[in-house]
Amino acid sequence: MASGGPGPPLGERLGPRSCSGERLGPRSCSGDRLAPRSCSGDRDRDRDRDRDRDRERAGPRSAPAPGRPLTLEREVGVWDTVLLEPLTEQAFIANLHQRYKHDQIYTYISQVLVSVNPYKKLPLYSSDVIRAYRSCSRFELPPHVYAVAEEAYRAVREHNSDQCVVISGESGAGKTEASKLIMQYVAAVSGRAKEVNAIKGQLLQSNPVLEAFGNAKTHRNDNSSRFGKYMDLEFDFKGDPIGGLITNYLLEKSRVTAQQPCERNFHIFYQLLTGADIQLLKSLKLQRNVENYDILKQGRPLQYETLDDKRDFQVTRRAMDILGLTPDEQQAILRVIASVLKLGNVTFSPVNNIDGSEGCVVDNEYDLQDACELLHTDTASLQASLTSHTLDGRLDAVTVELSAAEACSARDVLARALYSRLFAWIVMRINETIKPKKHAKRKVLGVLDIYGFEVFERNGFEQFCINFCNEKLQQIFIQLVLREEQEEYVREGIEWTPVDYFNNAVICDLIEKTNQGILSMLDDECLKPGHGSDEGFLSRLNAACSNHPHFSVISDNSSPAHCFRLKHYAGDVTYDVTDFVKKNVDALSRDLSLVMYRCDLPLMKALFPEGNPKRVTLRRGTSASAQFKISLGALMKSLAAKQAHYVRCVKPNDTKVANEFDSELVRHQVRYLNLLETARVKRVGFAFRQSYESFLARYKMLSLHTWPSWCGLAAEGVTYLLRDLPISMAEYAFGRTKLFIRSPETVYELEEYRRDRLEELATLIQKTWRGWRQHRLFEAMRKSQIIIASNWRTWKAKEELRAMKQRRRTEWAARLVQRAYRGWKRRRFLLRLAHHLPSESPLCREWPRAPPPCQHASALLYKLYHKWRCHKYRMRFDQTSRNRMREKVTSSIIFKGRKASYPKSLNKHFRGDYVKLRKNMFWKKYVNLNWDDRHVVFAAVVNKVNRSNGQFVPVLFVLSTSSMLILDQRTMQIKYRIPAPEIYRISLSPFLDDIAVFHVRAHSPTRETTVEEPNLPGCLMGGGDSGSKHRKGDLVFQTGHVIEIVTKLFLVIQNATGKPPDINIDTEFEANFGQSDVVFSFKASGHPDMPPGQIRIIRRANKMEVIL
Repeated sequence: MASGGPGPPLGERLGPRSCSGERLGPRSCSGDRLAPRSCSGDRDRDRDRDRDRDRERAGPRSAPAPGRPLTLEREVGVWDTVLLEPLTEQAFIANLHQRYKHDQIYTYISQVLVSVNPYKKLPLYSSDVIRAYRSCSRFELPPHVYAVAEEAYRAVREHNSDQCVVISGESGAGKTEASKLIMQYVAAVSGRAKEVNAIKGQLLQSNPVLEAFGNAKTHRNDNSSRFGKYMDLEFDFKGDPIGGLITNYLLEKSRVTAQQPCERNFHIFYQLLTGADIQLLKSLKLQRNVENYDILKQGRPLQYETLDDKRDFQVTRRAMDILGLTPDEQQAILRVIASVLKLGNVTFSPVNNIDGSEGCVVDNEYDLQDACELLHTDTASLQASLTSHTLDGRLDAVTVELSAAEACSARDVLARALYSRLFAWIVMRINETIKPKKHAKRKVLGVLDIYGFEVFERNGFEQFCINFCNEKLQQIFIQLVLREEQEEYVREGIEWTPVDYFNNAVICDLIEKTNQGILSMLDDECLKPGHGSDEGFLSRLNAACSNHPHFSVISDNSSPAHCFRLKHYAGDVTYDVTDFVKKNVDALSRDLSLVMYRCDLPLMKALFPEGNPKRVTLRRGTSASAQFKISLGALMKSLAAKQAHYVRCVKPNDTKVANEFDSELVRHQVRYLNLLETARVKRVGFAFRQSYESFLARYKMLSLHTWPSWCGLAAEGVTYLLRDLPISMAEYAFGRTKLFIRSPETVYELEEYRRDRLEELATLIQKTWRGWRQHRLFEAMRKSQIIIASNWRTWKAKEELRAMKQRRRTEWAARLVQRAYRGWKRRRFLLRLAHHLPSESPLCREWPRAPPPCQHASALLYKLYHKWRCHKYRMRFDQTSRNRMREKVTSSIIFKGRKASYPKSLNKHFRGDYVKLRKNMFWKKYVNLNWDDRHVVFAAVVNKVNRSNGQFVPVLFVLSTSSMLILDQRTMQIKYRIPAPEIYRISLSPFLDDIAVFHVRAHSPTRETTVEEPNLPGCLMGGGDSGSKHRKGDLVFQTGHVIEIVTKLFLVIQNATGKPPDINIDTEFEANFGQSDVVFSFKASGHPDMPPGQIRIIRRANKMEVIL
């Protein structure tokens, strides 16, 4: 056999397995067994090594938490109750309790997963755990909801079959969290392309939005789903999600206007009031206090430790952004929510009309007006529709005023209609976003998260529908898991001992049977004129169902009147028929529909299409129970068409406390969920079945007898195939048309063998084709190479000789041409330069391009020419222009690249005198007394910075050719005079501020002076008489002309002393304030509220901070 071939025959690689699990050798042609082989043989090691390689491709695995490795050996109790001994109810519950105490909340019943709600966070859902369960059989690792998700996803991807995960259990058992974990797992293990990640993000973000608008806090669950949700995840041929479809069932809209004690309304109301900012609440005309809204303060208390409404609101808004809801759509949704809150506050007072009939008026019109403004509708129209009703007669319409109670009922119907239709619109809008964009063959994985069985002190219409839905789910579980499986064993001739179980079909018939069921009688009562009554409905039930074993009428005083009792699969439930008829119809009046449709808010036309005046119909709308029955039937049909995987959620206690296990409560759930019967059926039954044709078509490559094709009977081919595999005969059984395999581990091993064999066959095909292609290519290349090499060597020798001769002739000619060309280029450049000199403007940068030999000479000529034209340009200036140019050049030398505000001063002329000081009479008087200050260089009003608190004080700043003067801008009184030689340094910051610090020499005497003193000393003075002289220190100014002041002062000091002063530009420097030194610190805060150039000065001890 050539190297890299397919290996030995499969019978030699995979020996059969005995009943005890021991690996045996291959069968001989006669069917006799050969010598046994150990499980630790080379074959098993190779297969394990291949499996490890596959898992490494899928990603690394690690334990969920330190000290908890993912191995079955560490499991407490029995991880699969099919293996439980003895299989009794007490042992079953004890096993669940033992595992629950060790935080092992998942337990298998063969392929059914039992999940016990821990009521606390467990380290079981990290990315490492997801990688561990990826591409693993559910029986290789401890029980987990990820294992169920992996099995369903693998069946979709590899078997191209539709799957669904049915999650059932009581309210508060953890169904919603289980569905989110399944979606999280599928998103983590599927493709990671950019487009696929976007789709997965949208699918996952649909959960926060639907939970915000469809979930509420109840007695048993802080995040109870008050609607049913079925999501179809659609995949392409690669197993990547391409979209989805969400179907919702029976939102509990009565919760909008009424809640039981200690329960809340839907989460979105509290999230909006708690998490929205002030501007949003103001635009929605809302206040943050929940107590201000009647529909929110019915249930108490209002705050819960497990709910963070503020954080959840941000999560909801972010999820709506990801789902593609535009800002206008989100604003419209919130406006409808706010209008529901406002409508809940509207109250009515009864009044007596002139004709003696009872009418009503609105008490608090401001709430009604706010609701109308939110919906962009007319207040008078809505008020009229709430307080009156129009009856369409044959000839004309009659308006009838409503009583206060009827108006309140109309208000509640409108609030419920607004919210329920908004919720349906949101689901529709999400479906538009997540629907597949490509029309191609799709595979579906459905996830059903629907309300759990509910029993409250008062059970109404909603609980009746919810429990009916759970009855239907229990019926399909019984039908698929218990009844059909046992019937199939009998039909296929498999030896079988029937397992007894309770079939709840009789209860489903009692509720939904046509013309005789409870729902049909409820619809008949609603068809009566005036929509019938609850008492009439109860009378119908008593007359039709009194003899039914699962129905009873309450005749004692143990329950309130108007009640009946049903014996559900989960126990007896007493229903109060009050408002059954009303909630079943819950019809919105034509008047209110018209008003809502005429709202200027675009969303309202989509919510109330029946309000369109062009759509006039007299047909009675479908009742709520009929709609629910139809949608539930479609759901059951969809589940029956898919391969179902079951997660049965169990609630350990009613107090929602961790580590508390109520055995009686769990016992009740184990009984009505038929968990023990399921374990008994799975224990003696078979986990997998398939027709002989399908089984042979999928696994025929595992035997040399059936590969590549089998021409005989399919059952005979399956027999040969199984003989060649290391599978014990006790693991399978032959039926009339199907093959039955007992354990899921055997099915997983078959898939492993098939995967390994497909890899070998693919390797064989690739190896053979590549070898043939390479051999053919090699022969052609060998022949071509011989011919090419011979001709190439001949041609190469001739070319080398010709090239050598040509190179010598070319080198001689090139040297001759180069000498002539260089001389011509030099002459031509100099002649052209002489006749075409550039402009005489110093700004002109043009210069004729020189050839390479003349580059150095060209540079020297350009410098001489530029120096000459600059000299010529300067000669045309008068003295004033020269001084201005000198100032601009000096400012460039000082500030260019050092001060951020310098570029702004480039296009500004240095005017010098900004206050026309030379014409001022006080100044002329002063100049007559002080002839040295007669030449004013600069004069402007600046801000002197107070050195104690950083405040600005406006003063007149004057700079003459000999000194710097500070004057009072109103009285022209001179406060300070500083001779130019006494200023030795000027300090500034590199930022956009206009602050400059002038440093005065320390030895100068200082005192304040006035205009009347003719004999001014040579520097700053202060204090009083000459006997009390003291040093005031450096001066700090702020002015918009800081570049001009510093430049002119720089030139004045340079002219006076013969050397320039020190210009210090830094973010931190020292200044002397008389008796102490202060550190100036400039900081650029970058605060968005502070405009550029604005400063704030803070004095702290010996440090003055300037914050920009």
